[in-house]
Amino acid sequence: MLLAWVLVLLGVGISGGAEASLATVPTVALVVGAPGDAELGSNFLHQAQLWQAGAGKAGAHCFAIGVETNAASSDYDALKQLLSGEAKDGPAPLWLVLLGHGTFDGKEAKFNMRGPDVSATELADWLRPFHRPLVVIDTSSCSAPVINKLSGTNRVIVTATRSGHEQNFARFGQYFADAITNDKADLDKDGQVSVLEAFLIASRDVAEFYKTESRLATEHALLDDNGDGLGIPADWFRGVRAVKKPKENTSVDGVLAGQFVLVPSRTDALLSAEQRVQRDALERAVFLHREKKSQMAEEQYYDELEKLLLQLAKFYQTNGPATRNESNAPGT
Repeated sequence: MLLAWVLVLLGVGISGGAEASLATVPTVALVVGAPGDAELGSNFLHQAQLWQAGAGKAGAHCFAIGVETNAASSDYDALKQLLSGEAKDGPAPLWLVLLGHGTFDGKEAKFNMRGPDVSATELADWLRPFHRPLVVIDTSSCSAPVINKLSGTNRVIVTATRSGHEQNFARFGQYFADAITNDKADLDKDGQVSVLEAFLIASRDVAEFYKTESRLATEHALLDDNGDGLGIPADWFRGVRAVKKPKENTSVDGVLAGQFVLVPSRTDALLSAEQRVQRDALERAVFLHREKKSQMAEEQYYDELEKLLLQLAKFYQTNGPATRNESNAPGT
């Protein structure tokens, strides 16, 4: 399935031919919500600035909603129009980053905007046409229900809370914005910071804050990238690998998130968006095969592993030096 999807992205079997709008450059859509008070509003703007700096380094298209004082339309309408105008297919990811407060009434989670709020259901409707890679970072309180609404294939969803009932101001967003643009968050030392690494570092820093302040933690971030709509916390990981999963028959979370980066390394930056998609699909195939080791006969396992590794080696040979350190390649 992964390789078939790669072929689709590379242009094989895409309906519409030249008429299809394909994203080849990443888009970062920042939404700064209603501030609540001046201090928190300043914090949200600072987070947006960190994201804008990272998007600039990445050469991404970056749009910021909620920062203009005299906007021509409501922030709600601006977000809807922005998503409507974005390419729905292509190899380059769309990043949707929500910075602010949230609410939950027991049924629906909403992100607080200047003017009308946007609900998780509305976001799901607006994002339904998208088939390109998608990263949604919802740093607001009460954000967990977003996972169930937005989870899907080729999507990474991160929320600041583990339920809609964690209603206090969430500090996760600040720590995540710091991490995604900070080389110190590069846990696997491959020269770039992935969504997974930023999630792990930010979760660690949040826990440390509450511990240092001797306060009961009121936020627990979740990450979902396997499409099961559940999400898992940072303490389910050992290093950058998940050692637990919500359901026995689902794939582990974290594999896709470990490949989504805002600012690519020097070597990754030399690859086209299509090449990165192909490389990542091959590496995921190796990782997912590794997860099946205990369920397969040893000879069959290594025969199939050899085929996958040969495909990966062929990619590296064709496209220049290996773009990841050997120690960071999927294990056997």
